[in-house]
Amino acid sequence: MARIGFIGLGNMGGPMARNLINAGHTLKVYDLSEDAVSFVVQSGARAAESVKDAASGVEFVVTMLPVGNNVRDVYMNDGAIASADPGTVMIDSSTIDVESAQAAHAAANEAGFTMLDAPVSGGVIGADAATLTFMCGGDLASFEKARPILEGMGRNIVHCGGPGLGQVTKICNNMLAGINALAAAEAMVMGERLGVSRETLYNVISTSTGRSFLFENSNPMPGVVPTSPSSNDFKPGFMAKLMLKDLRLSQAAAQAAGTSTPLGAAATAASQQLIEQGFGDDDTASIIKVIDPKVK
Repeated sequence: MARIGFIGLGNMGGPMARNLINAGHTLKVYDLSEDAVSFVVQSGARAAESVKDAASGVEFVVTMLPVGNNVRDVYMNDGAIASADPGTVMIDSSTIDVESAQAAHAAANEAGFTMLDAPVSGGVIGADAATLTFMCGGDLASFEKARPILEGMGRNIVHCGGPGLGQVTKICNNMLAGINALAAAEAMVMGERLGVSRETLYNVISTSTGRSFLFENSNPMPGVVPTSPSSNDFKPGFMAKLMLKDLRLSQAAAQAAGTSTPLGAAATAASQQLIEQGFGDDDTASIIKVIDPKVK
């Protein structure tokens, strides 16, 4: 079993850290929130005093942070890289811009360390159940060394290529998820307004060519899938404001790649409208409120 420093214990990071403890690893944890730290310490972790403390005396450093600037600050600027022991493997599971991921890789490599960008898919439910998908960018040897750690938190561990390509894969996935959510909302509202019951729409589409994982499992129309956030007051599995963040990342990446993403742009605009209406803390399924504000 490994010694791990875990930095960033939010809605995703907290359950991920606890799963590593359950898998038998020894953790030092750090977060700006004392409550978040206490949540994991109660499961057997030791609280670190700082980023540098969390990154020292361990074999792996795992981070789960909100944005690229946070990742740069934690690893660079006299942070984790400066205090880590030789041979430590850095694993960043944040969803951030590709440029920041590649900058963190470069800084780690320059200091003699190896790193993976390893963003996840699966949301809070997957983090709790240790069934996340990890999309990993970095060299293959580091990927294989980190695999046992990632398997303590997830079920599907994929090497996507070199530095930053885990982030590219995650951004593509979440852009498509955002598009699917918006498209599902449009279809469900249109069909119901034209006289087809929402239950019939769901039953037919979920067995037809318009089906998708999101349509079947997180349908934005309330009442058709009992476990969907839309049927539970839009309690978040994945908050709408986080989807907007990822959609914005997709548009920045598209611009850098010189590729057109008209549906991604439409989903981004709709998500922005949703957040402006005050639903940022609701689940992504709440995108249906942009199509029909009175839906219930």
